[in-house]
Parts: sequence; structure tokens; C-alpha cells
Amino acid sequence: MPLGDLGKAIRDALVGTITGAGDVLEATVDASRRSTVKALEGVRDISKEVTGIAADGVTGAVQAASEVGSSVGSAAKGAIIGVVQGVGEVSIVTVGTLSDTVRAAIKGTQEVGGDVTDAGKGAVQGALMAAASVGLTLEEAVTSVARGAIEGASDVGGDLAATAKTIVLETIHSTQEVGKDTLVAVRSSASEIIKSTASVGGDVATVARNVVEGAIEGAKDISISAEDAAAAAATGAVEAASRVSDAAGSSARNAVSGVISGVRVVVQAPFGAEDKKE
Repeated sequence: MPLGDLGKAIRDALVGTITGAGDVLEATVDASRRSTVKALEGVRDISKEVTGIAADGVTGAVQAASEVGSSVGSAAKGAIIGVVQGVGEVSIVTVGTLSDTVRAAIKGTQEVGGDVTDAGKGAVQGALMAAASVGLTLEEAVTSVARGAIEGASDVGGDLAATAKTIVLETIHSTQEVGKDTLVAVRSSASEIIKSTASVGGDVATVARNVVEGAIEGAKDISISAEDAAAAAATGAVEAASRVSDAAGSSARNAVSGVISGVRVVVQAPFGAEDKKE
């Protein structure tokens, strides 16, 4: 997909600036923020244009990193932080804007033949970091990031299960850094991952298990119980799957029950008809 004006501006600014992985993040945040503010100043109806502009800017940064052989993950992370902050200086950042910028980072990386996994990880990190600075709630941040990452992975034929695991891992790390309730974030993220997986026709059971594996792995990196993290992830996954259908709920419950990665997983509540999608 051809770049628009913002994408070209960010790409051109970064190609001559970033020379290696060490300075990609800082340079990308600064160039993306300044270019986004400038681009939006001339837009009449920002609410209608902002999502497309933001996605274009992130794609431009990823292309720049690819052209000079730098880390697309750092570029994606920096671009999302800079673009979201730039939008926040001029307008209101919505969950749709955040979700679409994550999705654009993954799609843009695939278009230039870059490492989609690296870009996806960077995009999730950047979006979660940026969300807090523009007034989005924890739930808004983690659900929009999860949706954008799963949709982006689906767009490029990526591994949804591996993407889900990365989302939960980075959600745990990021919420810990900003002092938010990690278990609430894990449950919300798991729920949205399953919802989005179902909407793109993915394997709900396989993704649910990987969500729990990601929660367990992430918990071991910080000071929360692996059992609690696994329970939060499993509960969020089964809740969402149960709203899709009886079959999906049963499949997800079976996938996350028992011992996973050495941790006994307990789904915290039963789910009946009242929990299903109407």
C-alpha cells in the first residue's frame, strides 16, 4: 500500500537519522510525534482522518527501519509512541486509533519483508506505553492492543497462537512498569484475544492455551503468582469463548484446564447462558 504524506515524511526523516538499533527508538519517537502534529494541523475533520493518518505514519517508520537495516521492532514501538502522543497533542486518541496503529505496524512490516514477530512485539509494547500518556484506561489500552495485534497477524497470515502469547507477555511487562493492576490487564487482554481470534476464524482452543502459557511465562519475570496469572488468563479466555458459542466455550475450557507449563490452572467461575453473546 502506497504511503501517504505523513508516512513519507516520517520515513524520509528517519532514513537519514537512524543508523543502528541503539538509536532507533528515540529517533523514531521524536520524528513520529513532530511529523504527526504537523500533519494534523492542516486537517479539517481530524476525527475522520486521524486513524488513517496514524496508521500511515507507523508504516512509514517501519519502512525506514527496513531500508537502513535497523530493528523494525524498535521502529514500530517508537512510531506508535510518537504517533499516539502526536495525535494526543492535537485531538483525542480513541481505542480505534490505537488498535489500527498496531495493526498497521504488523501489515507494514510484512509488506517490506521485515520480521513480523519483532514488529508485533514492538507494536504491543509501544501502544501500551503510549496509551497511559493520552488518557486511555487500562482496559481500553489492553483490549485495543490485543485486537489490533490479532487482526494484524491475521492480515499477514501470521501465527495467531504465537501472537497471543506475545500480547499477554508484553501486557504483563508493560502494566508492571506503569504500576497498573496486572491481573486485571491479563484477564481483559485474554478476553479480547479470544474474541478477536474468533472474529477472524482462528483456532480458539489453541490460542487460549497460548494465552495461558504467556501469562505463566510473564508472571515468572515479575513478582506475581504464576497460578494467579494463569487463572486470570484462563478465566478471561473461557469467558470470551463462551460468548461465542457453547462449542467454543467448551473447547477453550478443555484447552486451559489442568497443568500447563508446570502450573495447575483454575478457571475462576462457571459461565452460563447469561454470559453469552446476545
